[in-house]
Amino acid sequence: MNPSFNASEIFEIACQIERNGAKFYEKAVAVASTEESKLFLSRLSDMEKGHEDLFSKMKEEIDISEENLPDSEMQCLSYLQAMAEGKIFSNRLDASELLKNARTLEELYLVAIGFEKDSVIFFTGIREVVPDQLGKNKIDLLIKEEMCHIAVLSRELTAVRNGKACASNCACHAGKCREV
Repeated sequence: MNPSFNASEIFEIACQIERNGAKFYEKAVAVASTEESKLFLSRLSDMEKGHEDLFSKMKEEIDISEENLPDSEMQCLSYLQAMAEGKIFSNRLDASELLKNARTLEELYLVAIGFEKDSVIFFTGIREVVPDQLGKNKIDLLIKEEMCHIAVLSRELTAVRNGKACASNCACHAGKCREV
């Protein structure tokens, strides 16, 4: 028996992760203390919405013959089940719950970095089973985009820890990440 999982479900989970990210950054704007950091977080929210659109399009483009993707060792199925149960990334938490304990910009950036790391882990996992013709290269670009988010958030975190409102011209940092 060659176990498989449903590609539509994979892309729906990816869409949910991106929706959660967009909501997180939208709510994070209220916690941000400077106009620059608010603009920076708003831009990250917009980018997450763009990622969701890409995954929605990929889901729509699935050919019925490609609907089930092979998972010979059931690793991806187990991974997805853990994901659904909230063991890897809690997609059940509302963005306000994630921000509940983030009272400062430093705490907010730490939560955001964790969120982005979880996204990279998930996208790296699904990348391994998505065929080239279904958009593996787009997933590669999304992984790079999420890694860029981690880098710019880390720079902002360092700036805040050094007593600066944000790194030099932080509103532009998110724009340096390649949009997919």
